[in-house]
Amino acid sequence: MPIMTYLEAISDALRYEMRRDERVFLIGEDIGVYGGAFKVTKGFIEEFGPDRVLDAPISEAAIIGAAIGAALNGLRPVAEMQFMDFITNGFNQIVNVAGTTAYRWGIGVPIVIRGPSGGGVGANPFHSRNPENWFVHATGLKVVCPAFPSDAKGLLLAAIRDDNPVLFFEHKGLYRKIKEDVPEGEYVVPLGRARIVRSGNDATVVGYGSAVHMALEAAEQFAARGVSVEVLDIRTLVPFDEETVFTSVRKTGRVIIAHEAVLTGGFGGEVAARIAQNCFEWLDAPIIRVTAFDSPTPFAPTLEQAALPNAQSIASALESILKY
Repeated sequence: MPIMTYLEAISDALRYEMRRDERVFLIGEDIGVYGGAFKVTKGFIEEFGPDRVLDAPISEAAIIGAAIGAALNGLRPVAEMQFMDFITNGFNQIVNVAGTTAYRWGIGVPIVIRGPSGGGVGANPFHSRNPENWFVHATGLKVVCPAFPSDAKGLLLAAIRDDNPVLFFEHKGLYRKIKEDVPEGEYVVPLGRARIVRSGNDATVVGYGSAVHMALEAAEQFAARGVSVEVLDIRTLVPFDEETVFTSVRKTGRVIIAHEAVLTGGFGGEVAARIAQNCFEWLDAPIIRVTAFDSPTPFAPTLEQAALPNAQSIASALESILKY
């Protein structure tokens, strides 16, 4: 298997699916001639042509609306948001149109809306947000947040083949930082299945996206002290694999939920509520959430790092629940 970065795995998935299925096309800002802001689609227009790699105007509502119309006419569009922060400009098209069409009309809307989210790279409040939970609250949408290159490829193939609208959040800080072996060719990871990336018995850290890597770093610190921490990657927020989470929590009795999105209204609150309802008898300590501050993402690197979660903040939470 070739070693790929997180970004290369996403690019590989798009290229593979476009070669396999002529109904798949891409639409977004600067994705064609320029190759995308992060070069995910570099070289695509030369291979697939401008009819399947569409450079769109700077209008997220138009991009998503066009994708919905194409999907309703038998195509399978993948719409790129240059930064997921600006997905709010197409919010009505996603939530009130794409998310309700299957219910209203009884037909699917096979679109994927993908793009970079997350902070840690000094990109200011307009290019650093984690808006995934807005779409978890809406109905009729699936929400995916991969943490590893192999999952990024496999989950993206599954998302493109799904007949429902899928929001695919790619953490920009992982694009070129994370590398691993990624299967070539056909490789599909089903939506709705969490993954235990590190087994343990003393505590569980549940996370997704960048927080998974923070959790692994914290778990390694505790391993040196003889403490076994299980790290669970949710991978898809909707559908949510609660049984895998419950099994881990019932085994360890202690749980931390970590994500880079802000605390209030974050997905961690939903996970905590379900654990409290279904695993209360097994808990030996309070559930703790480790998240970003409830604030816009600072531009100054020192302030941004202070506002975001990290391995040390997860380690501090682990100290607390292990002593409880």
